[in-house]
Amino acid sequence: MKSTNYLYILILLLTFSSCEKVIDIGLETGEPRLVIEASINWYAETAGNEQKIKLSTTTGYFDEDIPKVSNATVFITNSANQVFDFIEDPTELGTYKCVNFIPSVNETYTLTVIHEGETYTATEKLLNTPTITGVEQINDGGVLGNETEVKFYFDDLVNETNFYFLRIDDPYKVIPEYGVIEDRFFQNNEMFGLYFSEDLKPGDTLKFTLNGVTQGYFNYMDVLLEQTGTNSMGPFSTPTATVRGNIINQTNFDHFALGYFRLSKTEVSEYVIE
Repeated sequence: MKSTNYLYILILLLTFSSCEKVIDIGLETGEPRLVIEASINWYAETAGNEQKIKLSTTTGYFDEDIPKVSNATVFITNSANQVFDFIEDPTELGTYKCVNFIPSVNETYTLTVIHEGETYTATEKLLNTPTITGVEQINDGGVLGNETEVKFYFDDLVNETNFYFLRIDDPYKVIPEYGVIEDRFFQNNEMFGLYFSEDLKPGDTLKFTLNGVTQGYFNYMDVLLEQTGTNSMGPFSTPTATVRGNIINQTNFDHFALGYFRLSKTEVSEYVIE
């Protein structure tokens, strides 16, 4: 009886091993598109004159290196037609820096990028951002009560419709956590950004970054975060669609760039876990 069982197991092993086959999945690589990272952050207590914009292109899914874009012309103009040139840093190819930018709340700015004979533009307003008024820590947070919960409070900007972009830097995560919220149900009231984790320990530092943004950017990030969220994709999910930003190719409309031109006052609060 024992020998019969061993024989049966051996047959199963041979059957499964004979079925093993390496499947090479061929992924089509589309035409590279220009990627424009143009987030102008005017940090509190700074002049905001130093800013940078990064240019790259899309690449294959399994490629580890992101191609940098050099020799482009990059500048921003304001409503008074002042021109702020962004010059490529020779030590950091693909990164274009400006040292004399003048930020102003509610001012309208236009970004222009000229690359390989094509001109890309985007227009956006620099919005105000509320200050962070306080931080609250709860040690028995989360569904199971085993997580450290931290709330960063701020007052909604009064008498206007507001949208906010939030970022949390966690010392235990390589990639920051992002989120967007609107004041539809909290207009003119206190609001907060909430974060919780079971990994946080006393002495760890959380960094909370808050930006007031336009509704267009709110919608853009809402879709983008939904597509890249941990619960948005399963093994049989429909492939996500390309998320279009506010950057328009004035030379060839269909050859659009990826990315979004955004400007904000920026508030940052660092909190040490107790």
